[in-house]
Amino acid sequence: MNSQQPMNVIIVGRRYGKSRVLPVNIPVAIAVLGMLGLLIGGAGWFGYSLASKGVTGDEAVVVGTPVLRQWQLRLDSQREDVRRLSEKSRQQVDALTLRLGEMQGRLLRLDALGQRFVESGLVSNEEFNFDQPAAMGGPEGSVDGDSFSAPELSRMIDQLDARLADREQQLRLLDNLISRKKLEDDRFVAGRPITWGWLSSRYGYRSDPFTGKRTWHDGVDLAGKEGSDIIAVAAGVVTYAGERHGYGNLVEIDHGDGLVTRYAHAKTVEVGLGDVVQKGQVIALMGSTGRSTGPHVHFEVLRHGKSRNPEDYIQRASR
Repeated sequence: MNSQQPMNVIIVGRRYGKSRVLPVNIPVAIAVLGMLGLLIGGAGWFGYSLASKGVTGDEAVVVGTPVLRQWQLRLDSQREDVRRLSEKSRQQVDALTLRLGEMQGRLLRLDALGQRFVESGLVSNEEFNFDQPAAMGGPEGSVDGDSFSAPELSRMIDQLDARLADREQQLRLLDNLISRKKLEDDRFVAGRPITWGWLSSRYGYRSDPFTGKRTWHDGVDLAGKEGSDIIAVAAGVVTYAGERHGYGNLVEIDHGDGLVTRYAHAKTVEVGLGDVVQKGQVIALMGSTGRSTGPHVHFEVLRHGKSRNPEDYIQRASR
């Protein structure tokens, strides 16, 4: 084909099936193809630039703003969830710490009760040592242990709390029984009202040391060294402490259940009215005040206001 010969382009329309012929020569065709190549190359270069450098400009900001806002909202929500979880965990730890502190205080009280039982002789200190933690041990397991979860730990603390409450109730009842028994033992009238001395006059009829006549003696006389101790034969409350006609310096103690003891002719009185005295406590010093021939203690025992033979109580075995 001759390069100078024109090229015809036939265009067929959709309507009526008619066609048109456009004459195109070679230079025009080359120019059109060149323009198309430039357009295609420019579009490719622009796409590559956008891909390598990123979208810039106001249009990129307009397109990216909703996405950024959405991500920011999600991040804020996750931060709030983390804060709530952290606060909840802190509150749980604080609650468990508070409960553990209360349980430690209760354990200290239980240890104190146990120590009282040891000191009272009801429990052997060789069998139970409340100053040391309970011994325990065993071979190490073949499987690695897992840490307790918060719900498991809380459940274990609840179980331990219930066991502590049960033990506290049992020990309180036992302590009340022991205290009551000890009180009864302390109030049990038995033994001599002196630490050193001898029986110088018995209970009942005797020759009066001043008149020589046969008279009734409501107590017993225990002679000893002046200034030696006079002790209570049982626990009780002092109902009289002072001088009384015939008795000299007198101490009277009410032990309950209608039992009263008297200690007369004391040199000095070491207790006061209303004092609570313990068994074996020094209540006076031996003397010779009142109607007396020498240092001794006149000891009487009254039950419901009537005198009893003190020797029966002196010879009783202490509980």
